[in-house]
Amino acid sequence: MDTGRVNPKHRLEDQGITGLGNVYYNLLEPSLIQESLKRGEGVLGKGGTLLVETGKHTGRSPKDKFTVRTPPVEANIWWENNAAMEPAAFDLLHADMLEHMKGGDYFVQDLYGGADPAHRLDVRIINELAWHNLFIRHMLRRPARAELDDYLPQFTIVNCPTFKADPERHGCRSQTVIAVNFDSSLILVGGTEYAGENKKSVFSVLNYLLPEKRIMPMHCSANHAPGNPVDTAIFFGLSGTGKTTLSADPGRVLIGDDEHGWSERGTFNFEGGCYAKTIHLSREAEPEIYDTTEKFGTVVENMVYDPQTLELDFENDSLTANMRCAYPLHYISNASETALGGHPKNIIMLTCDAFGVLPPIARLSPAQAEYHFLSGFTSKVAGTERGVTEPQPTFSTCFGAPFMPRRPEVYGALLREKIAKHGATCWLVNTGWTGGAYGTGSRMPIRSTRTLLSAALDGSLADIEFRKDPNFGFEVPVHVEGVADILLDPRRTWDDHGAYDAQAAKLVSMFSENFEQYLGHIDEDVKAVAIG
Repeated sequence: MDTGRVNPKHRLEDQGITGLGNVYYNLLEPSLIQESLKRGEGVLGKGGTLLVETGKHTGRSPKDKFTVRTPPVEANIWWENNAAMEPAAFDLLHADMLEHMKGGDYFVQDLYGGADPAHRLDVRIINELAWHNLFIRHMLRRPARAELDDYLPQFTIVNCPTFKADPERHGCRSQTVIAVNFDSSLILVGGTEYAGENKKSVFSVLNYLLPEKRIMPMHCSANHAPGNPVDTAIFFGLSGTGKTTLSADPGRVLIGDDEHGWSERGTFNFEGGCYAKTIHLSREAEPEIYDTTEKFGTVVENMVYDPQTLELDFENDSLTANMRCAYPLHYISNASETALGGHPKNIIMLTCDAFGVLPPIARLSPAQAEYHFLSGFTSKVAGTERGVTEPQPTFSTCFGAPFMPRRPEVYGALLREKIAKHGATCWLVNTGWTGGAYGTGSRMPIRSTRTLLSAALDGSLADIEFRKDPNFGFEVPVHVEGVADILLDPRRTWDDHGAYDAQAAKLVSMFSENFEQYLGHIDEDVKAVAIG
């Protein structure tokens, strides 16, 4: 039995997937919520939200992600960063997963990755869980119903949480597996109920395919000035650094909060929704994101709630600090209808510095921008990945190493090329700690960060006095209206200046050691600005 609208010439049987129970094609939100509730996958929350839990996997499992080593892609993959799976092992995994699926009900969504029709990827997602299907329907771009009649996927994702991989048989690390096969245009996900694996799988594919078309794939949020898409800003950063919060500025138009491309025509969102962290979320600080947690169809993930009133507890992280909500982009009132923008005028690189060393904002030269993009310094925040319970300083190249199939220099050179061609101004923004390291200092005040960003985006920051930072060589503003001068000079925020100097020296050394891996692959002007 199958239900829902689909290309009659491209059902699952046409992809070799047979013997299933009911197959539900392209169900809309009300039906997916009903199916999820009927199967006991979640609870109906206030406003018609869906409250779900993901079990032991409350974040991504990057150590369980594999790329299949096939001849067409072997020379292009960054194998030091992408664990390899042999084709024979993948074939066994595929066959065993299809056998496991027989007799079960599955949910299919035919969607687009990419708002620009010229560069989008048509992706079919096959989910064992109805709520996963609702989640990915929010997160990717939704075709018009009539477009489904002749829809043909370019890539397929099969996600089956109840399937447990066999490390010996399938060439993986544990019972959890995410296996990407570029040659067969297929991704297999098993052993995890964390919904984020669905969307990040699409991002990883686009990160491989788009550079061949000279399109820059970016782990960033983006917005533009009202009525002026030419004035576009992008915000690079790992999860938890502020991509969603800072791009959802009510004074600007939101293009998207996580994944974008930069083509010859400008910026375009890969997605059709947002996946926002909800820990400590408040109506006062982020009213629109807060309001989505009571809107119909929003998937509320791993949040504690009152069983009687269904009131959400935004402070209780007993399930995970990585509690989230997923909702369609149009739930944000200032979201772009087209999800398209111009060439970035400002590029913001967000870092969460747990050392408490970096200033709240610094201006970067083009060479420094490539250096900091390749370095990707930040801190993994609690809950984003399994096992992360407090901020961990890390270098994640291109601000998204887990999703980068190619060597980082490919993306670095492409970004540099785009900056040079379109004249973007680049800024490094620290949303981490000030007045001391994690455990001693405090988080950078969000109000100050917003003030500094507003000044950067409206151009007024460019006209003030800057000083050269003695440790990192970038330019730091001396005085900005509405921000305490002391905050702009991190050393002054520490009670013990000698302790700051020691911490800064330690961080400089970490930058230098990390960047050694790129020295044989970059231009001389980038080497000249290398720290340490």
